[in-house]
Amino acid sequence: MRAETLRGLARALWIVPLLLLNTLLHTSVLFGFAVLKLLLPFAATRRRLSRALTVIAENWIAVNSWMLEHFSPTVVRVEGGESLRYAGWYLVVSNHQSWVDIVVLQKVFNRRIPFLKFFLKKELIWVPVLGLAWWALDFPFMRRYTPEQLRQRPELKGADVGETRKACERFRAIPVSVMNFVEGTRFTPTKHARHAEAFRHLLRPKAGGIAFVMNAMGEILQSVVDVSIVYPDGIPTLFDLIAGRVSEVRVRIRERAIPADLISGDYENDGEFRTRFQAWINEIWRDKDSELESMRR
Repeated sequence: MRAETLRGLARALWIVPLLLLNTLLHTSVLFGFAVLKLLLPFAATRRRLSRALTVIAENWIAVNSWMLEHFSPTVVRVEGGESLRYAGWYLVVSNHQSWVDIVVLQKVFNRRIPFLKFFLKKELIWVPVLGLAWWALDFPFMRRYTPEQLRQRPELKGADVGETRKACERFRAIPVSVMNFVEGTRFTPTKHARHAEAFRHLLRPKAGGIAFVMNAMGEILQSVVDVSIVYPDGIPTLFDLIAGRVSEVRVRIRERAIPADLISGDYENDGEFRTRFQAWINEIWRDKDSELESMRR
């Protein structure tokens, strides 16, 4: 076994228990507040408990980020984002290459903008400990239906849109940053081969999810926070990060205004609106593709 691999395993043997301990300590407190929120019917009290749950989650991320800074050789270099504020509502979009992206985004934005909330697959609620934590923090769990399921049960068409709108209505209560990986999946060379004619470093963007969020929350969203992430050493795994194999991460933040004519519209049924919305997303993605090229240099 190579010496580098042995060093990585040795690091993991003491860092992973620390990460697990941090997670268990914070989630045990979080679950106590979540039970209170579930039992108490008063709207004002539930809002205060939601805020308390967010503070606990932010503390958990802060400790993880501190360990990344002090127990790891990884340097996260950030450009832009100086005008962002903790109070407000943002729509955050990013390229997606690895589960490490989420760690990086949490480190960069924790307590800098409102707490990041992701749309998660329904199945992730069964992830031990974290699934319940995501539920307690009001992360929206989405059920995706296959074409075959929709053919067998046509009444399910549009159900995912309804779930998105309900989730966004909950987000109006307290400031939040809605996170969306617009490509819909992680970048891999195999997937990129099917999209190579469109972008050099990205998969084609899927505009529907963003359109539904903007339709439900557009008038309170302050801006789009456009994030580009580059790993100069190559796309890492979470184990690479824990094992100290990631020397540098480059992050560039660009705040974009939301076009007034795209805040509301029927993306699903209005073809003209859908074309305009997709053109706007494609323009952002072409800019991002060029930006990723320059960041790699």
